[in-house]
Amino acid sequence: MRKLSKLPKIFLFITSISCCLWLGSYVLRMFISYQLFEAPDLIIKSYITSENIEGILFTLLPAFTTTFVLYILFILSFILFLATSKISLKNNGWLFMICLTILITLPFEAYLMIIDYKIIMALMSDTIDSSFVTENIRDRFTVFSSFPLIEIFCYFAIIFLALFQPLIKEPVTK
Repeated sequence: MRKLSKLPKIFLFITSISCCLWLGSYVLRMFISYQLFEAPDLIIKSYITSENIEGILFTLLPAFTTTFVLYILFILSFILFLATSKISLKNNGWLFMICLTILITLPFEAYLMIIDYKIIMALMSDTIDSSFVTENIRDRFTVFSSFPLIEIFCYFAIIFLALFQPLIKEPVTK
């Protein structure tokens, strides 16, 4: 990879930080929100009652908001990095594979973000409709089933590709 000017380096830094923070908060949110349900049928656990469910759901708001904002920041800064760096995807296979992974997972994550937006708006309203929020969290788990887990592994592969930068084709000089 050739030397980058200051602006692409800034966008690369923002992309890297937002990707890592998004990935960590995504995993955390999955673990926390999955703890609300019994495993096979996704029924709310017995210790969660109508008295404490609003407080539990309200504590999930930062996790949903963080992942929502960081993913948008990650995608925007990645696009700006690609636009300003003018790195050849043809000569940098690692960056091409990163672009493919992001482009393939983007529509699915965008659909899940619509569900997240509904959850965030419901939790930020004056009265929390706990049945609506739990139903949307349940839908988030059932809509694409194991996609979030696959996405997590893909993004860990992106970190590997960015660190080691395999498949670099050196330009032929005469």
